[in-house]
Amino acid sequence: MTFPQRYVALGDSFTEGVGDWDPGSPNGVRGWADRVAEQLILADASWGYANLAIRGKKMRQILDEQVDAALALEPTLVTLYAGANDILRPRIDIDRLMFHYDDGIGRLRDAGADVVLFTGFDTAGSAVFGKTRGRTAVYNEWVREIADRREATIVDYWRLREFQDWRYWDVDRMHMSTAGHTLMAARVLEAMKASHAIDLPELDARPALRRMEQLRADAQWAREYVTPWVGRRLRGVSSGDALTAKYPAPVHPHRASARA
Repeated sequence: MTFPQRYVALGDSFTEGVGDWDPGSPNGVRGWADRVAEQLILADASWGYANLAIRGKKMRQILDEQVDAALALEPTLVTLYAGANDILRPRIDIDRLMFHYDDGIGRLRDAGADVVLFTGFDTAGSAVFGKTRGRTAVYNEWVREIADRREATIVDYWRLREFQDWRYWDVDRMHMSTAGHTLMAARVLEAMKASHAIDLPELDARPALRRMEQLRADAQWAREYVTPWVGRRLRGVSSGDALTAKYPAPVHPHRASARA
């Protein structure tokens, strides 16, 4: 089927949809990009949607493996978030990395695609990931500068203060939950100035934990999520090594006509 308008989503776990678990979707996840595509298709059935994002990918992998594949699909719209997995590494040359990022964005824009970019999330509230906050701030300034120069739309994740509420996050505290992905889809469409019919989620009340209860919960989280995450990085493996892209060619996702 030929789609005159084609939306291609590029990136890592954030764009693949990790945290928005859905056994009926490819790779077992749905995510904000799927929800954005569904809204675009509901408004105009000429849209097709491809999602090339794979969890665990670093920026150079995303640029080297996904940009050419996206260009081959002749996209009219591209969303791209890359760099979070690099920022979490022990060493990073942000300036050099962003030179390659700028080149990739330039290629997409030169091909005629509208491009949506993201700043990084403000990790001030995380005892573990808060240590990378300074790196993320530098990365964000690069993203804003490149977005200005390349005339790209920007979703300023850093300034979306709603996401400081941890009820928008999955139990691993690394990925957004279904509620978070739903909210992000609405914010992306709003940044694009596109109408949508997404119902924003109502958050369940979360009882306050006593200090010892919180310490036990933090220790369990570290055992179940942080330790395996660190172990994979020490071994040089990724949770996405055995996965392929959810939608490698433009389609109408099966949920597009079913729900917002």
